[in-house]
Amino acid sequence: MSYLDNILFAIILIVAFGYFISNIKKIYRNINLGIDVDRTDNSKQRWKNMAMIALGQSKMVKRPIAGILHIIVYVGFVVINIELLEIIIDGLLGTHRIFAPFMGTAYNFLIGSFEILAILVLIAVSVFLIRRNIIKLKRFIHSDLKGWPKSDANYILYFEIALMVLFLMMNASDYHLQNVPGGFSHFIKAGSFPISQFIAPFFNGMSNELVFLLNEIFWWLHIAGILFYMNYL
Repeated sequence: MSYLDNILFAIILIVAFGYFISNIKKIYRNINLGIDVDRTDNSKQRWKNMAMIALGQSKMVKRPIAGILHIIVYVGFVVINIELLEIIIDGLLGTHRIFAPFMGTAYNFLIGSFEILAILVLIAVSVFLIRRNIIKLKRFIHSDLKGWPKSDANYILYFEIALMVLFLMMNASDYHLQNVPGGFSHFIKAGSFPISQFIAPFFNGMSNELVFLLNEIFWWLHIAGILFYMNYL
């Protein structure tokens, strides 16, 4: 990346997080419109409920199939976005996979885990779309869910598919450039790509310059999508 790219990335990051903070303030303001209620009683049970319901998403397991799929999406999306820290640093400094040289085999394990989770999220989200729009389960065709609620749920699922595909395509183009003659020397051998290595042949026959350009496009769309998705939610 050139310095112009770094500056542009910093501007996008500042705008995205600035808007996110603004949204959080609006939510906080709206919460404060309510009447104060004393919630100091049963603190142990309240903390337990928050851990189980809000953080542990215990409601997801009431229906086994939907529960397992929800847990895959919930855990997968949260864990995969740990990579966001590296993407932000790379974007600001113009580096590429800055954590790879320092983490060694642990980095390979993480990238491999992220990819497996990404494909599981893709499968789970695809099932959700089928259940909502093709099978049309009874609880999804209630009158209260027509219009915006249905569209909003679908938009979220489409976003998740797009982000996972961009993540895998970014890794696949990266893997290709690491393993072709005349590849870019600044690309670090990032290690294990258990899913994207099978997507990499898609780039066979393309010039290294074109694959590098596509890699940057996937990278920019992936991070821009995450920042947009963060504010949309």
